[in-house]
Amino acid sequence: MVSLDPAALLSLMRLSSPALPIGGFSYSQGLESAIDAAWVRTEADVRDWITSLLHANIGRFDAPLCMALFRAVAADDHEQAAGLHARWLASRETAELRAETLQMGQSLLQMLAGLELEPALAARVDSLRSAGECALPLAWGLAARAFGLEPLAALAAWCWAWLENQVMAAIKTVPLGQQAGQRLFSALRPALSSVLEHAADPTVVDLPTRWSNFAPGFAIASARHETQYSRLFRS
Repeated sequence: MVSLDPAALLSLMRLSSPALPIGGFSYSQGLESAIDAAWVRTEADVRDWITSLLHANIGRFDAPLCMALFRAVAADDHEQAAGLHARWLASRETAELRAETLQMGQSLLQMLAGLELEPALAARVDSLRSAGECALPLAWGLAARAFGLEPLAALAAWCWAWLENQVMAAIKTVPLGQQAGQRLFSALRPALSSVLEHAADPTVVDLPTRWSNFAPGFAIASARHETQYSRLFRS
């Protein structure tokens, strides 16, 4: 698993922090719709919903693709990164999910543009900002490179940020108490660790034909959210 020196650990915490100014707190990724439809009503329901997503589209598609993309960015393989970026965008099944990843990606690029970066990395950030369409995983890979994080550490930060957003959305919307949120983090940690171990396996990350984001309940919840009358979140 991930082994970090203190400087890298601080960088990982920085990248996964909810203080990262990219607006992640404003999205629920369909969870709000599932709650509105009474598919998710209790702490146990939230645990089951998030666990299902971790084992389905996060574990089988998002995490392996992000791992491959972070590796491509770290190796300056622009062609591979561009292909993976295109596949990520194609896999966003609803307008909200596509808008979410593009907004957060551009926000992260804007943050990076305000930092002192090595010239080649700064040029890459400027080029993507000018292009106007950069999904979050590609920007995340560039941020990981700027912060000196290896791909697996970048993926750990990515997965933790996703999990934290889901739990916090549930706390606000079910609603749940803060202690319930902490119980959820404890209960979901094994599944999250399994996702990271799976994505780090070369036989998984190097075989994109084995990736699958088939999770129809998630797609339906996200689609329903686009016409939901009363809502707190943007997805």
